[in-house]
Amino acid sequence: MKNHSIVNSEKNDNLVKQASFLAIAGIVSRIIGLLYRSPLSSIIGDLGLGYYQSAYNYYTIILIISSYSIPSAISKIIAQKLALKEYRNAHKLFMGSMVYVLIVGTVASMILFFGAPLFVEADAVPVLKVFAPTIFVYGILGVLRGYFQAHRSMSQTSMSQIIEQIINAAVSVGAAALFIKLTMGTMEEPADEAGQILRAVRGAQGSALGTGLGVVAALVFMAVVYLVNRGDILKRAAEDKSEKTDTYRTVFRTIIGVVTPFIISTAVYNVFSNINNKIFTTFYPSWRELSQVVTTSHWGIFQGKAQVISNIPIAFSSAMAAAMIPQVAGFITSGDRESAKGRIGLGVKTTMLISIPSAAGIFTFAGPVMLLLFPNSRPTIELGSRCLMALSVSVVLIALSTLNSSILQSIGKLHTPIFNALIALGLQTVLLVILLKYTNLDVFAVAICYAVYAGIMAVLNQRAVSRAIGYKQELVNTFVKPLECSFVMSLLAYGVYRLVLLAVPNERIAVIPAILVAVPLYFILLVVLKSVNERELKTLPGGTRVYGILKKVHLIR
Repeated sequence: MKNHSIVNSEKNDNLVKQASFLAIAGIVSRIIGLLYRSPLSSIIGDLGLGYYQSAYNYYTIILIISSYSIPSAISKIIAQKLALKEYRNAHKLFMGSMVYVLIVGTVASMILFFGAPLFVEADAVPVLKVFAPTIFVYGILGVLRGYFQAHRSMSQTSMSQIIEQIINAAVSVGAAALFIKLTMGTMEEPADEAGQILRAVRGAQGSALGTGLGVVAALVFMAVVYLVNRGDILKRAAEDKSEKTDTYRTVFRTIIGVVTPFIISTAVYNVFSNINNKIFTTFYPSWRELSQVVTTSHWGIFQGKAQVISNIPIAFSSAMAAAMIPQVAGFITSGDRESAKGRIGLGVKTTMLISIPSAAGIFTFAGPVMLLLFPNSRPTIELGSRCLMALSVSVVLIALSTLNSSILQSIGKLHTPIFNALIALGLQTVLLVILLKYTNLDVFAVAICYAVYAGIMAVLNQRAVSRAIGYKQELVNTFVKPLECSFVMSLLAYGVYRLVLLAVPNERIAVIPAILVAVPLYFILLVVLKSVNERELKTLPGGTRVYGILKKVHLIR
């Protein structure tokens, strides 16, 4: 368990490799999340998912305000100290951050627990209260993750994410079924609406408990990792020869000065989901005289199913952003702007090489993938697949805007992402109100606005990065060729899907060989069109193996 490279981690600065650790963990975690969503959906239903998601949205906002941005913010400020070899000050920042999250986490948890009726509708209040203690635990976990990320060591965070999701999945399904059984005496769906609501709420509470215990399990793992490495960490701090010693007043000023813009940026960046939830589940039913149960169920389809699927490929951009922050911040602090630009260019290109084909695949196979992962969704497959198709467009845009937001924070432009997010938020909110009031798009309107929001953010953040650091992204190999390869890949993979469907008339089975064909086909097309060179191909997840195979079949020399 000991991280032998924690002290000398500056030597290990392979950006894509470190991002891949986090990306693989993120993708595995989200796949686990998808796998348990199907049995969970069967247990608590779309109504239960709707209550869960409504509570989860407000839990997320309070979490963002208090703790969610901690890993990125801490990794930035500690990485700056490490770049200057101020190891004693780096450890002081770590200890100060712990004090900060203990105070803020306690206050935030109490606000969420006692203020739950102010945030969500009455039926979702018990669910939100179960989420409340998780915020306190998450803050401590975030500091530990950020500390190791600052040392450019992502394996600890990666492993903790997988542990978190495994425990989350197991407890969510088990507790949801147990809570329903204990309350209702049976797993059968009640005939009356009041009984259906009570059953859905209890199931959602069980799922919320899984989220909390998953975070606790991850914290235990990270705490053990830190204790195992603590001797080496303290030894390096004691041997620090730098003359500068920060006071704890300076430490807390630094923490607050950096963490606050991170928090505001992330909060504004994510608050649109809560605004959309409020508009759709509270105002929309009254505008169109619809049942609250129906709109909540539709929200469960959108966010509990379609958005969960679309979030899987976004894991790579989130991982790249987390890996890039300490590296770019370190280069900027040491005055090496060219190296910083090189890391930015590599990060953006690698992210697009993954995000563009993922979006194309999701768009092409929205319906079959929805049925594959949620077998009970056939009655609502048209609505779910339409939402997923709209969200597939946002995969690339969210990836690009997330990455550029982190780049701006890394180079000291902490407030720029906030202003950009506010502009995007205002425009998408106006559009959503118009679409819900004057069209019959229902929750599909929310999916459209999600893509619009992501697009505005992507454009504004990309322009801001170019202005701030004099950086210009290469376009053809980063965007054009991956888009061409993804288009051809989708056509051929869809052809495979239709052929298999003739032999086996089952969409869930037919889509699997189509996906298995699509992945290697995309890599081959990238090589044929020379969108990537040997070095770039090998840095991609699984790229070394793919390179070896392509060389054996003489597709590359």
